[in-house]
Amino acid sequence: AVLDPFKPEKKEDVERLKALQLEVHETFIDLVKERRGTKLKDDPDLFTGLFWTGKRGLELGLVDALGDMRTVLKTRFGPKTQLRLVSAPRGFLGRFGLFGSNKGFSAPDIAAAAASGVIDAAEERALWARFGL
Repeated sequence: AVLDPFKPEKKEDVERLKALQLEVHETFIDLVKERRGTKLKDDPDLFTGLFWTGKRGLELGLVDALGDMRTVLKTRFGPKTQLRLVSAPRGFLGRFGLFGSNKGFSAPDIAAAAASGVIDAAEERALWARFGL
């Protein structure tokens, strides 16, 4: 397998991944140029892989305007536009106001959240360790 974390790194695997990464970057550049057209400024740093603040992105022609979602949507679609908060589905116990509810914090809730956080952190570390990070 390519870049298997349990096997020695192969030069040809790294070269293949770098070539794929370059192809994805070139596709992204073409897409941005096609969509933004003449709005883009002629800046040598534009497609170097750097990232920008909103203000700098506006100066470079990467965005048309700056604003928050609520204001922009109400401007575009009218003042009667309603936004609904969509949250992640709660687990079985959360449906009964036990874990994951916002009714307050009890000792069991805090303990469950702490345990969940430790497990999440361990899983994330294991995931990144697969890539040597």
